Formats: sequence, structure tokens, C-alpha cells
Amino acid sequence: MRSRARRTNVPRPLAPAPVLDPALAMNKKTQRQELIEQRLNMPDRLQRADLLQRVMRIWLVGRPDTLIGAYWPIKGEFDPLPALHRWKEDGELLEQPQRRRIGLPVVDRDKSTLQFHAWYPGCPMEEDAYNIPKPKDTEVIVPTLLFVPCVGYGAGGYRLGYGGGFYDRTLAALQPKPFTVGLGFAQGFLPDLEPEAHDVPLDAILNENGVVWPIG
Repeated sequence: MRSRARRTNVPRPLAPAPVLDPALAMNKKTQRQELIEQRLNMPDRLQRADLLQRVMRIWLVGRPDTLIGAYWPIKGEFDPLPALHRWKEDGELLEQPQRRRIGLPVVDRDKSTLQFHAWYPGCPMEEDAYNIPKPKDTEVIVPTLLFVPCVGYGAGGYRLGYGGGFYDRTLAALQPKPFTVGLGFAQGFLPDLEPEAHDVPLDAILNENGVVWPIG
């Protein structure tokens, strides 16, 4: 797949998601396991992460958002927090400083969705039911821009996640819907990824080579 960095905030129209035959669910499970294993064993993962940090910082230039949701990286995922902390600090240096906030997900067990609680370096943290660190007792924020981790991704802005459906349910419930951006490495591109009816396409996807969705 060929891609190049672009600085654009205008997504193109997305095609509707076709229905996936349930018989393909096992194929998705196998793809997920293989992609995670590949990601963990990439010998140049740190170098790729440095490139994606740069792509992300450039992409954020000019965005009007002051409330951004992200995630705590697991299983070799790209870590978006250094770039976001830089973004937050840059906002404080503006002539008219903006109070930029970063949120990390906390599972709402009753609704099986995610809320985003304010995060900053050194804030109190605790592990959730999945042993993933989350902010402890910080305020809830409602992001206008949401960075989403991708195990894999394909054409049309669709992503392959871990199979829990948390992001799909969260995006279906959030009003107004935030602008969603998938983050992953080029290794995770799946040319034959087939979305299911409930999958919510992302507005953009970034990898270490630049913007890979929307194409242009």
C-alpha cells in the first residue's frame, strides 16, 4: 500500500458497511492473533512509532479541538500520549492559551461503553478489569476528536479491533459524534477486510507513512 502524509481535516463520503457472514468470524479471530503477534515482533517498531508520532503531530496542526480522547497502549500498540502531551503544551504557548484536555477510556460496565476521563502525566491511575491503566477519580470529558487503536484496518475507514465492540457501541451512543481517527502501523493493513453491519467506519486513519484514509 502506498501512502503519503497529508494535512487535511475533510473526510470523504464513506461507503455503507456490508453484512459479514458469521462463518467469517473465526477468520477475523485468526487475523487478530496474527497481527498482534507480528506487531509485537516487529524489529523496527520503535522507529516506526517515532515516524507515526511525527505524522500525528503534523496532522493535529490546525485542528480546532481542545478535548481529545485517546487510549493507553497495550500489546505493542502505538503510543499516542507523547504526541498528545506535546499538543497540550503547544496550546498553552499560544498567544491566547487554550485549555487543552486529554481523556483516556474507562469502561462503563452497565452500558458496556466507554467514558473518557481526564489524563495528564503523573495523574493518579488504577487498573481496570482488563488490567489496563485508567485515570482514577478524574473528571469526565466528552472528546470532539477521538484517536482509536487499530489491530488492523482496511479500505473505507474500517478497523479490526479486539472483538469486544466497546468502540462501536461508544461511537453509536456519543452525541455529537466525535471525529474519529484510527492509529496503527502499515503492517496492519488488510486489503480484504470485510466489515460487519454494526461496524462504524473511522473518519481518518494514520500510519507511520502518513494519512491512509481518506485516500487522496
